[in-house]
Amino acid sequence: MKRIGDILARNKTALVIEDGTSYKQVTIRINYKGVVLRGSQDGATILTKNQFVVSAGQFILSRIDARNGAFGIIPEELEGAIVTNDFLAFDINEDEVEREFFNVFLQSPVFLEACIKASRGNTNRKRVDEDFFLNYQVNLPPLPEQRDLIEQINKGRTQIAIAQGEITHQQSLLAKLKQAVLQEAIQGKLTADWRADYPDVEHASQLLDRIQAEKDLLIATKRFRPEKPLPKVTASEIPFEIPEGWEWCRMGSILEEKPRNGVSLKPVEFETKAKTLKLSATSSGTFDGSQTKYLDLDVEADSYLWLKDGDILIQRANSLELVGTAAVYRGAAAEFIYPDLMMKCRAVFPESTDYLHHVLSARITRDYFKSKASGSAGNMPKVNQDTVSNTPIPLPPLAEQVEIVKRVEALMETCRALETEIAQARTHAADLLQAVLKEAFAPASS
Repeated sequence: MKRIGDILARNKTALVIEDGTSYKQVTIRINYKGVVLRGSQDGATILTKNQFVVSAGQFILSRIDARNGAFGIIPEELEGAIVTNDFLAFDINEDEVEREFFNVFLQSPVFLEACIKASRGNTNRKRVDEDFFLNYQVNLPPLPEQRDLIEQINKGRTQIAIAQGEITHQQSLLAKLKQAVLQEAIQGKLTADWRADYPDVEHASQLLDRIQAEKDLLIATKRFRPEKPLPKVTASEIPFEIPEGWEWCRMGSILEEKPRNGVSLKPVEFETKAKTLKLSATSSGTFDGSQTKYLDLDVEADSYLWLKDGDILIQRANSLELVGTAAVYRGAAAEFIYPDLMMKCRAVFPESTDYLHHVLSARITRDYFKSKASGSAGNMPKVNQDTVSNTPIPLPPLAEQVEIVKRVEALMETCRALETEIAQARTHAADLLQAVLKEAFAPASS
């Protein structure tokens, strides 16, 4: 067993900051993410004039956040950078520890435990007690054994990297499989046998007539306002052939009304009746009711902002890859409202809801939204209500929509099982290295 102080010696190379001189400043990221340049600053604007100089290759930790993994090695580009007394810099005693071994040691549970135990004080004001830290004892094998352990750990890392590469490949294949399922669904290939068994179902053109009649009734009863008729889908907009009995239409043709944006205000820290969604509530393509915040807002009981079971939420602003992402809300009415970064719509016939979600989730529709998204530099790309309303939709007969949803769900259930296996494999691969490190640095048995 060795004291940490046997392998680390505090370096206190003091420096008085001078006006007119530029200084590189250090920051240390938590969760083992290393030491990086915070920025450069003229001495005239640096208030703390007594600081310390660090050198490349030194070990450094944050007094405040070492317990959160804020430590690492000073990189070459930070040679001569400055730090305050909130950071502790150390020279590494290479007579006691191989440098490569020490770098691995920093990732071990044993070293993090030392940082946690050395952090003293109140919950939010814990700081590393330097004496405690340097006197903390760890299992440090002799130099020859360190070299042998490094060789074993490097072999393990190679195997883990191979495994993680294979896991990433499997995730990519699974994503392609899910998209292939959706594409086959919206092209009618998934239900070709079903159509052969049910040749006399209602044609999609008749379904569109019934939808329009229902919309006219909603307008007549003043539930919704009249809307300008949408243009027919042109031949140039049709990306693939659809089966006989299907129709190409605009998404707005099968919605109760044009999509509507939500509301955004500054959230509050106290609980209110207006629980609104964060953008992350739908970013995965499924609804996550845990991603919410509170608004200090009085929302009337009949407000359109309240979600109802079967509402389709579409992200009108996000990254280019996520803009237009859709999710279906399934749950109690008047429990959530939704933000301005989303728009809400609803199918005239509820049986179309999940099928419509599959269309919106298919790669061809996702690419359509990406192509239509706009925004100024530095802002998130956005799609508007007209873009969503004019989205070309391959519309099957209603009974076939229900069958498509059933078959897609069965296939997606298989995909979810595969996703669980892949996630478990990734966790196992990540745990392997920690297990190797824990064994390498475990105290020797008496």
